[in-house]
Amino acid sequence: MELKYLANSFKTTLNSIYDEDEAHAIFLMAIEEVLQYSKGDYQLKKEEVLSETNTIKLEGILTELSTGRPVQYVLGKSHFYGLTFKVNESVLIPRPETEELVEWIVSVCNMQFAADQQSLNILDIGTGSGCIAIALKKHLPMARISALDIAEDSLALAQENALLNQVDVEFIHDDILNPQPSTLQLKPTIIVSNPPYIKEDEKQDMHHNVLVHEPHRALFVSNEHPLIFYHAISDFALKNLAVNGFLFFEINEFLGKQTIDLLASKGFENIELRKDMQGKDRMIRCIKPLGGTA
Repeated sequence: MELKYLANSFKTTLNSIYDEDEAHAIFLMAIEEVLQYSKGDYQLKKEEVLSETNTIKLEGILTELSTGRPVQYVLGKSHFYGLTFKVNESVLIPRPETEELVEWIVSVCNMQFAADQQSLNILDIGTGSGCIAIALKKHLPMARISALDIAEDSLALAQENALLNQVDVEFIHDDILNPQPSTLQLKPTIIVSNPPYIKEDEKQDMHHNVLVHEPHRALFVSNEHPLIFYHAISDFALKNLAVNGFLFFEINEFLGKQTIDLLASKGFENIELRKDMQGKDRMIRCIKPLGGTA
């Protein structure tokens, strides 16, 4: 089979799930994985006849994709902040908006701690694949990075990703809604979290692929208590964050004001809400005040 015909097969098979541009982008990801071909290579080699082995591999990928399984899970990897991460159905697929949160933290650290990066102690709560913690360690190599999650299967994958990306991150198994007495050796100077924040009544607006394949424990909260994780993590930060330490959150775009009000009610200061590249309220940063306690 010629490569261009396989590209058309991806487009027609996936047209009920993805639009034409998305289907082609997925095809390019598949040939990069199997053939190590870039987009430019494809343009030059459209007429190439695939070997039987590679045809079988790519058709197998297409068969999985036709079920609605996300390409990142089919290929077993995803890209985030210039790094490659193993992913499976135990963790969320890393999102571009979370890259923006990492970029904000790196920028703050480079400004505030440029002369003393070794004093940085960062804790990522609800680490999932480890993408936030590992990306921060890669770009702030002198910082001490820890990452916490309730799910042992997620932590196992995050540890694999730390090895894959050749960074040293301490992983902690705990439930932030019912945390054990803190075993942190040092008070964090920064706590970051991208916790579950999608309300149950927002499911109807989500892509079917996400609902069926990505872990609901990492996505959804009840309509009655949509900020449950923000309450718990901010209380944890009041007890454990260093004075004048930073707390960063990724947030539900529809709950920006409520999240600000929650943090203000607990005494956090210098609360800043930022929009993502799509103009949606997506990130918050605040500072623990002198004498702040839960």
